[in-house]
Amino acid sequence: MENQKIAALAEVLAGRLFVELEASGRHVHVTADQARTLFGHPLTARRPLSQPGQFLANERVTVLGPKGKFENVAVLGPERREAQVEVSLTDARVLGVKAPVRLSGDVADTPGAVLTGSLGSVTIPRGVIAAKRHIHLTPEDGAKFGVKNGQIVSLRTFTERPVVFEDVAVRISPDFASYVHLDYDEANACGFAAGDLGRILP
Repeated sequence: MENQKIAALAEVLAGRLFVELEASGRHVHVTADQARTLFGHPLTARRPLSQPGQFLANERVTVLGPKGKFENVAVLGPERREAQVEVSLTDARVLGVKAPVRLSGDVADTPGAVLTGSLGSVTIPRGVIAAKRHIHLTPEDGAKFGVKNGQIVSLRTFTERPVVFEDVAVRISPDFASYVHLDYDEANACGFAAGDLGRILP
């Protein structure tokens, strides 16, 4: 019984101090019209993601850039108002594009790509970005950690190769679940493994 109490207390304390890390690989968002062109139908859900309402689709695409391509790239749903391709900076070099580091949805003045699905292809004139590292938080967790939406913070990772990431964007919404999102370059740099935690530094 005593061990159970200690474990429960440790879990409560961890929830007050740490945010779970997630690694986000290259992926694509498409519009409803683009989904029909690429696949002949709307996106279909394979499994839910950590963020409420988001899902990994059954559908996959090939992403073609000026110099290279990636096949079998994950598509995330639901459909969006504008297409977006999220890659690491290493991926961008393979494609042959200079992908700016941006928050999701900020695609002005970004390079484009060709997306090919099971039925057809679409050319997007913009939308290739390297996702800026960020923290999704509920309003309750934002208050708990003493941060505000849009704030830039530093984050220490408790991983195999601990690092302090600077310039981490805080995004707060009642529609979010609380997770840190790193791309694969960042995840590999810190030796990330599933279940690892990070702490927002004061």
